[in-house]
Amino acid sequence: MARNFVKKRCATDRRWSAPALDYRALLKLAVPALVIALAGVGTAWLMDRPIDAVKVAGTFERVSAVQVEAALAPHLGGGFLSTDLNVLRRELTELPWIARASIRRKWPAFLEVTVHEERPAACWGEDGLLNTSGMLFVEHASHVPVELPRLDGPPGTQTMVAKRYFELQARLEQRGLSAVSLTIDKRGAWELKLNNGVLVRFGATAVDERVARFFRALDQVIAPGGEPVEYLDMRYTNGFAIRWKDASGRSAAMAQEIHPDAW
Repeated sequence: MARNFVKKRCATDRRWSAPALDYRALLKLAVPALVIALAGVGTAWLMDRPIDAVKVAGTFERVSAVQVEAALAPHLGGGFLSTDLNVLRRELTELPWIARASIRRKWPAFLEVTVHEERPAACWGEDGLLNTSGMLFVEHASHVPVELPRLDGPPGTQTMVAKRYFELQARLEQRGLSAVSLTIDKRGAWELKLNNGVLVRFGATAVDERVARFFRALDQVIAPGGEPVEYLDMRYTNGFAIRWKDASGRSAAMAQEIHPDAW
């Protein structure tokens, strides 16, 4: 005999109902916020007028204001507020001879651009130019200042060579000297030339140790005598070789090896 089962509802089986909302109160809050938002958008739209002018400032020696304006022109189609200043700065710093640039908006509708040119610190190779950070910022300069030191080495060694040059130059200046050239060859051997004509060979190994030995020799052996030196060869384990130009009692054709116990 079939039976009909009746499901009894438990006390906890209750339907969920959404709380009543006060739509009038919500409307009172939403309308002012919407008005403020629309006013802000409208104000920004009115202020984002076309750029009227670009004012360029800076000390120009290698870069002209015309070059700066030409680099910026393709990116000035936007409005006063919508123009991306980071894009403009990137375009300017990609120009040769520009180290950095600052750009500011000036009310009502023009941009103020200030450029800072690179300061060449050394010549790289035949006609490249390095800045004070050792970066090659011009690969082929039309004019290379003759007073710049000459640095050279395999491709990609610019920063390393420049770093060692700056270190050597700082120590040489303390002694009234300066470096006119510094090179590293494909084997990694270093060679330095001073403004008094002395050539110094460091070789490719234990370079830091040999540099320290060179400055000791410069202070304790060469400077006291004051005799003309043609070159110093630091490529020895404990000492160095020195070639004098025409000193009495020392052959100009032979290098004399000097060990630490002699100085």
